[in-house]
This record gives sequence, C-alpha cells and structure tokens, in this order.
Amino acid sequence: MKNPQEILEIAKKTLQIEAEGIMRLSTQLNEDFSEIVHQILYLNARVIVTGIGKSAIIAQKIVATFNSTGTPAIFMHAADAIHGDLGMIQNNDLVICISKSGNTPEIKVLIPLLKQSDNKLVALVGDTNSYLANQADWILDTSVEIEACPNNLAPTTSTTAQLAMGDALAVCLLECREFTKEDFAKYHPGGSLGKRLYLKVGDLASQNEKPEVVSSSTVKDVIIEITKNRLGAVAVVDGGMLAGIITDGDIRRMLEKNNSIEGLLAKDIMSTTPKYIDKDELAVNALDILRKNNITQILVGSKTKFEGFIHLHDLLREGII
Repeated sequence: MKNPQEILEIAKKTLQIEAEGIMRLSTQLNEDFSEIVHQILYLNARVIVTGIGKSAIIAQKIVATFNSTGTPAIFMHAADAIHGDLGMIQNNDLVICISKSGNTPEIKVLIPLLKQSDNKLVALVGDTNSYLANQADWILDTSVEIEACPNNLAPTTSTTAQLAMGDALAVCLLECREFTKEDFAKYHPGGSLGKRLYLKVGDLASQNEKPEVVSSSTVKDVIIEITKNRLGAVAVVDGGMLAGIITDGDIRRMLEKNNSIEGLLAKDIMSTTPKYIDKDELAVNALDILRKNNITQILVGSKTKFEGFIHLHDLLREGII
C-alpha cells in the first residue's frame, strides 16, 4: 500500500507526463491542421467523428464540443459503423477517425468503405506511418513518447493528446466563425452555464414583490413593508421618481441611534444613492454589482422608473453563483 506522499508523487508524475505530451503536440502541427479547419468551415455537410475503444469516448467529447460551438457533428462508433451505422454518413460529410495505432481491425475494415463513398478523411492518429494515416487526406499527429501508465499500456497520455487536439480544432473553428457568447448561449439554454449567458435581471425581478414607500412614510410603515415582502429592503419612490432605498441594515442602525422611532420618516433614514440595474442587463452582471458593493439586493430600473428588486437569493436559486 502506498503512503499519502507516494500517492501524491504518482499523481504529480502522471500530470507532468500528460502535460509534456500536450506541449509536444504544438511542435507536431503543420499545414494539414489549417487545411482541415478551412475544410470544416466551408463544409456544406456534417463532421462525423469516429473511433474504437478509448478513442471512441474521446470522439464523443469532441463531437459535443463541436456541436456546442457551432460545428454540426455526429459521433459514429467504428465497430457499429460496419454493422449498419455507416448509413448515417452522407456524401459530403467529412470524417475524422481517431486512433492511437491506426491499425485496429475495425479501422482497417471501415476505411475502404469511406474511401469508396469518396468522403474526405482526417486521421487523428498516434502513428503517422499507420494504415489509417496512409489512407487519410489529412493527418493530425497525436503521437506521444510515453503513456502515463507505468506499464506504458493504458491509454492516458495518448487520449489526453487526442482530446487536446480536438479542443484545438474546436477553438480555431469558433474563432474563425467569430462565435460570440450570445451564439454560445443559443446552444446552452439549460443549466447554470446557460443561465449566466441569457438570464436577464427582469426575468428574476418579475418573480419578486415590489416593496415601496414614499419619503413621508413613517418608519413603522417602512418596517411593515420590508417584513411583508421579505426582500430585506424597500424602495422610496416619490412621484414616480426613485428617491432612495431603505434596507433592514438601515433599520438596525436607526434603532441603535434612537430610543424611539416616533416622528421618524423614511426620508430620515433612506440612502439617497442606491445601486440599481436595468431590467435588460444579464443577471450575472447584477451578481458582479452585489459582490463589488458587498450588498444582498439591488433595485431594478432607473432613477425615473422603479421596476422591482433582485436579491442574492434569486441568483443562488438559479445557479448563477
């Protein structure tokens, strides 16, 4: 049994070997990489990514990254391809075949079928002298010097290199397309990531009450309004104009300074320089304001129009934080 320090050393060595493998990839890039990017950019079809074993798992991840960044892609398992799934490939599709050896039986059966249909073939391969590499139109060299596995057998550095090369393709493609965060949001409508990209302040504020008083309201009325709406604050609005804000913190500070609230009005304790945000701003921008000012709620609207509140708890509930 390894002791804790030995375990950490093994982990560090693994990461170092894999990191060195990725760094080596940059020296293996050539004109084929640029040509592949251009081919995909002007492709009037899909990218089919295939592989066998661990390479098939990497292929699935690359397909997911392509699809989420604007490059239509489909995963096809190399073993299933020769048992019927080959029918998913259309005439103009470009095929990326991933393999460490480039010589597996399934690959050797699949490649002639692809060449027969005249599909362009990219070999993302660990052996540039392999059968796959020799049959491909373009080669992405993902060869590595050593696997992180102590027996130099289990795919570790090699699959990491495949994954990194796929990411390099995806990033080049999205930058060439000038793919924006708004475009990204279209493909990620669900989950916290999507919400950070599209959820707006107004979407959250519309779910909350709109506690407000006038500057001449008594402190008692202010306390009742804050308590009733449970947002920890109330807007002070006079004649449709936002005059200020009173938070539960303002109430506590007022009680510390005064023995009686008799005669005190909202205008006596309100903050006249409240933070506010437009309803069309992204909710994640509201989070930035809350953090920078160390506050838990912010007014929605403008000086001339109070439209509600957004609270830190709203952002927590939606997974923005």
